[in-house]
Amino acid sequence: MAEVWFYEKPGCVSNIKQKQLLMQAGHQVISHNLLKADWDITNLRMFFGDLPTAQWFNCNAPTIKDGWIEPQALDEVQAIKLMVSEPILIRRPLIRVGNEYMVGFDVDAVDKWIGLVNINANTLTQDDLESCPQQKQISYAE
Repeated sequence: MAEVWFYEKPGCVSNIKQKQLLMQAGHQVISHNLLKADWDITNLRMFFGDLPTAQWFNCNAPTIKDGWIEPQALDEVQAIKLMVSEPILIRRPLIRVGNEYMVGFDVDAVDKWIGLVNINANTLTQDDLESCPQQKQISYAE
């Protein structure tokens, strides 16, 4: 099974569920605090591949929800610089296995990539794994 570097917001309920799925499938999960990681333009950019820039962002970040930042209006350089300076804007989780990278937790994509052999697709929805059920209780000052 894979050694999975998993960049998360500690305490995020969805990230906890995602890590549990990975571990249940037999993967070794190495957790990192996404908000405290040493990001730069190069090492962060690798996670986004060819996704549109707007899909790089955590749509639940307060400045996005409040309309202060409009991800679709940013070019790639603006987006990366903004996320390096404000990591709460980065969509979670960031996942690295070897030299391959992913942003977000698309169950089908993760299953095809490294395998989620022990999941029960009938018990979880994609929204269960990427939404933030405790949004109003989360502190973004971490």
